[in-house]
Amino acid sequence: MNIQGVVLTMYDKRNNLCELVAADVRGHFGRTVYETVIPRNVKVSEAPSHGKPVLLYDLRCAGAQAYVHLAREVLQRERQALSEGAHP
Repeated sequence: MNIQGVVLTMYDKRNNLCELVAADVRGHFGRTVYETVIPRNVKVSEAPSHGKPVLLYDLRCAGAQAYVHLAREVLQRERQALSEGAHP
């Protein structure tokens, strides 16, 4: 089984522990870790209780925008893998 990528979630750049964990994860998994991180965000937490994905609940919030960036990064990796002849 291949892991396409690792996503860092509930990230808070103000928290030193988050920085340490991110560095450890990146050190261990290397380029497998996506550059995009999903921040700890109230809107992301609220969206499910309103029965909506965060992209529909509040597209402009930092969490939703991070997921948009992550999707772009995932697609970019897929395109690169296909162009290099790798199997996703």
